[in-house]
Order: sequence, then C-alpha cells, then structure tokens
Amino acid sequence: MADEAKPISPLKNLLAGGFGGMCLVFVGHPLDTVKVRLQTQPPSLPGQPPMYSGTFDCFRKTLVREIQASSGETKYTGALDCAKKLYQESGIRGIYKGTVLTLMRDVPASGMYFMTYEWLKNIFTPEGKSVSELSVPRILVAGGIAGIFNWAVAIPPDVLKSRFQTAPPGKYPNGFRDVLRELIRDEGVTSLYKGFNAVMIRAFPANAACFLGFEVAMKFLNWATPNL
Repeated sequence: MADEAKPISPLKNLLAGGFGGMCLVFVGHPLDTVKVRLQTQPPSLPGQPPMYSGTFDCFRKTLVREIQASSGETKYTGALDCAKKLYQESGIRGIYKGTVLTLMRDVPASGMYFMTYEWLKNIFTPEGKSVSELSVPRILVAGGIAGIFNWAVAIPPDVLKSRFQTAPPGKYPNGFRDVLRELIRDEGVTSLYKGFNAVMIRAFPANAACFLGFEVAMKFLNWATPNL
C-alpha cells in the first residue's frame, strides 16, 4: 500500500520560507544594491561619461563611497529612522510609495518564479523517485533557473519602481506612467533593462540559495517536529 501523503503544515512552510528568504538576502543583497544604483543613475550629459560604466564599476564606486561616507553625516540612521522620517514628510502614502509598481513586478514575476521551480523539480526527479528526494545540485539548478525566469519578467517594472521611489515628491504626479514616459523619451526602451547584468549575475546564486534553504529547513523541521 502506498504511503499516505503528509498533510501540509502552514507553520513549517512559514518557517522554512523565512529561512529561504534569509539565504536569498545573504547571498544576493550586495548586487541588489548595485542594481538599484544602476537603475536610478541619471542620464549622462552630451560628451560626458555615465556615472557608472557597468556592474563592476558601480560595485567598486559604491564600496569606495560607502567607506568614505562612514565617517560623515548620514540621512537615515536605520530602517526605523527612515520610516519615521518618510511618515513625517509624506504620511502613510510615503511609506507605501511605489506599491502599485511593486505589485506590477511581483505578481507576474512570482507566478513565473514558482511555476518554473516546480516544473524543473518534476523534470529533474528521476522516474520512480519522489520530488522530496531531489539532490542538492538539482535543487540549486532548479532554484537558480527559476530566479533567472523571475527577473526576466520583473526587470522593467523594477526599474520603474526604483525611479519612482527615489524621485523627489511631486516629480511624477501621474505615477508610473510619467516615469515610463520620461525614461523612454530620454533614454530609450533599453533603459527599462538597466541593471540587467547585475540582476542576472545575482539571480542564479541568490535564488538557488533561497530554494535550497527552504528545502533544507523543511527537511529539518519534518525530522525535528514530525507532528507539527
């Protein structure tokens, strides 16, 4: 008789998903900073070089700038101080600035993300084996490729979001439509893919780490607390 399928535990999925998210941030955060810097750099003046010539130039300049700024005055002392000042300046709308663009990015991209991961897991699972028995290398490959597919969909709205959120208050009264119009007018359609190299360099290892962290944490929780 085949073993009965174990019921899904929402709490275990919550804990394992949180651990997977920690792994993603730990691996991918440096290049996420570079991505945002590339996406929000102003267009260069005629005859002048751009602020950053590419991903690695941005990484180097960001590192140097942060070291130099560590002894000077900073605008925000931390996440809570930033949230407090945003609320003082713009109210609750300031804290939620860019929500629509975030949804435009995350809804289709997340759908692509999990669809690709589950599809690849099924492809990589040998005949007669369970998906839960998938080897670590295959989990890493499935998670990494899923991350690439995720960001292939997410980059254009992510560029718009970064521009909108870092713009001075009132610059884009019509929201993302004004951002999109300005970007295409001033920098062309390719500006919607600013930070592409940084995103793709980050996507595979960060998302491979995310799904590996999730699967490892889930196996540990199933072993440590089988009845949870």
